[in-house]
Amino acid sequence: MPLLKTRAVIIRSQRWGDADRIVTLYSADLGKIRGAARGARRMKTRFGGVLEPFGIVDVTLFQKTPDALGQISQIDLVRNFKALREDLSVMAAAAKMVHMVEMITADRDPNPEMYSALIYALEHLLPDRDLALTTLLFQIHVLGYTGFRPQIDRCTECGNIASPHMPQWFSPRLGGMVCHGCGQRGVGRLLSISKGSLAFIEQARRLPMASLSRLKAIGTVRIEVEEAIEAYFQAVVGKALPTFEQWVS
Repeated sequence: MPLLKTRAVIIRSQRWGDADRIVTLYSADLGKIRGAARGARRMKTRFGGVLEPFGIVDVTLFQKTPDALGQISQIDLVRNFKALREDLSVMAAAAKMVHMVEMITADRDPNPEMYSALIYALEHLLPDRDLALTTLLFQIHVLGYTGFRPQIDRCTECGNIASPHMPQWFSPRLGGMVCHGCGQRGVGRLLSISKGSLAFIEQARRLPMASLSRLKAIGTVRIEVEEAIEAYFQAVVGKALPTFEQWVS
């Protein structure tokens, strides 16, 4: 039975049976992995309070095959991000971020860039920030890290550069902009989107995580970008992601 050791973020910890927990983790070198923490819910347990979501841990687990549930033998807390659980809005933003990563990634498919972005995002969640926008910008990057970067510069149907003088749309199914001509012919569900909103998505995609706090989105641009990215994410993963407001409520 192979022994795995890695540093990871806990993205989910759920009850399993009478005394155990199933822990879902995301690491730079192994990607998404799951392990059973036997006896984690007992009064006296060697896991203590280490299994809280968002924590960074050093974990050792045995896994017979890549698709089998691992057995956690040791887990040591590196950083607990306690502050993320002290404010409801901040906790909701963190929960949505780790849920995005869980939904869009396959098991044992490492993505160091995704891991680094998640750590950075969790480290910089603060109550005085626009947390809904922060999670939206992270979502745009998550799509890019997994090969689903929204296509903004050319029509996703015909491949042509759209005329700057004609209306454009966003196709959740195709994952990007649809020009006026293709939109008129019909290519499935289309969302109305302005050139300013498309430019915002492109700018958010290009900027590194450390620079995203400079971006602001208000009014129509904010509404259109949220609708487009949420719909596209749903098309990619096959189910709706709860909105930031739903996480808070």
